[in-house]
Amino acid sequence: MSVRPSENGHGAHHHAAASAAASASMNATAAPAALPHHRSTSSSTGEITRQTVNDMSAQLSAVLSAKAKQSSHPTHHHQPSLAVGMGGLPMVQQQQDQEQLANNMDRLRIQNEEQKKKSSSSSKSSTKKSLSYAAERVIGNGSFGVVYQASVIDTGETVAIKKVLQDRRFKNRELDIMSTLDHPNVVQLRHCFYSRGEKDDVYLNLVMEYIPETIHRTLRNHTKANKLVPPFYVKLYMYQLARSVAYIHAQGVCHRDIKPQNVLLNTKTSDVKLCDFGSAKCLVKGEPNVSYICSRYYRAPELVFEATEYTTAIDTWSVGCVFGELLLGSPLFPGESGVGQLIEIIKVLGSPSKEEVLAMNPNHSASFRFPSIKPQSWAKVFRNKASEKALDLISKWLRYKPTERLTPLESLAHPFFDELREAGLKLPNGRPLPPLFNFTPKELKLIEAKGLTKKLIPSWYVPTQTTSQHISNTHHHRSSSNSSNSSSSSSGAPGQ
Repeated sequence: MSVRPSENGHGAHHHAAASAAASASMNATAAPAALPHHRSTSSSTGEITRQTVNDMSAQLSAVLSAKAKQSSHPTHHHQPSLAVGMGGLPMVQQQQDQEQLANNMDRLRIQNEEQKKKSSSSSKSSTKKSLSYAAERVIGNGSFGVVYQASVIDTGETVAIKKVLQDRRFKNRELDIMSTLDHPNVVQLRHCFYSRGEKDDVYLNLVMEYIPETIHRTLRNHTKANKLVPPFYVKLYMYQLARSVAYIHAQGVCHRDIKPQNVLLNTKTSDVKLCDFGSAKCLVKGEPNVSYICSRYYRAPELVFEATEYTTAIDTWSVGCVFGELLLGSPLFPGESGVGQLIEIIKVLGSPSKEEVLAMNPNHSASFRFPSIKPQSWAKVFRNKASEKALDLISKWLRYKPTERLTPLESLAHPFFDELREAGLKLPNGRPLPPLFNFTPKELKLIEAKGLTKKLIPSWYVPTQTTSQHISNTHHHRSSSNSSNSSSSSSGAPGQ
């Protein structure tokens, strides 16, 4: 099989469009972000008015291309993108398909023939291991396929199986990417297998760990109870999300669809895991990418400006939007269309300058001049309910210029997360915190390169043997380096 030549291949662009449609529909019942009311005043004062919004919307619609307009009118056949392991059925789906799937569930048996190779000192031999799964219920479906909650017949373990139609001409990008990821805050791919349908179609089945809840569902439950997610849990969830995104970025992977529905949550342990890599891609500098990607509420402004050579900073923007939603209790930028999304952003960040527009997309037409809208203070946006440290962090994530956004790795060292590094800290229910400092060797190298080892790894933390050895080597290297530098200084050698 060959790697797909463009983003129009199976499982990429159509999946992203489904995600965008899903986000709009699944968030339709959520209360819009209650931004402060703006009186009808002249735009020359820098305040935004209803007339200003209408005029700006009309002009932007004319300036932006048909692709941007298309994002505001998703076609009727798009179905929602679903987080693997969601504990409930999606709000948007074909009822007839759901009933048909339900009728067939008790008869469904997914058979897996897995080949494992065992090495010996003299020769290699192969053995076959047969695994059987019993599908228990459908936990999501859409244009991409179906997600089942299933159990391994031999062990009784619960798993999630994502079944997607496989284009025989191409490799599956989601499988390729997930097979390279191994991190405590990224959903684990157990294995995969192929199966055939009634019309001899080939389906790829991705078997993953099952986690029943999502950040989206937690937000929805709190909204129904007229409550906000407690600040401590917001901090805990965002730390783990930032860590997962820092990890995949270090692997060269851009998720391109970070949203509350794609952040799994174990409500008992407070473990957070990033999931659904159906829109993910390894970005290559100089190679174009589709701009119509990522669910609307979490879409970075450079995507609205149709940038095709964007960076992983689009994920950072999405992380900031999830953070804002956790603090506010509803989407921070609830745009009803592609252009409407940009207007919602402008309401908060103010009008982008020409320099900022070109930083988002150097190829964008600079002929359009935005009305002079002043940015709001973040304290006003969150109605003085967020801490100063939280406001500082979100202000560093949500910036027009992609290069000015604080990277996920650097974000872990932000003072907002300092509380999580305190000795003896436990969950409010008295249980221990989920692992926060069990950094992988690759993470530790990145942390060391950024000079963040002492900041991110508390002195009281007792690491695993692998982590301990790397930290010891790091400190030894630094000690030797410092000693060498001292000797050079004492001998009158010039500074390096």
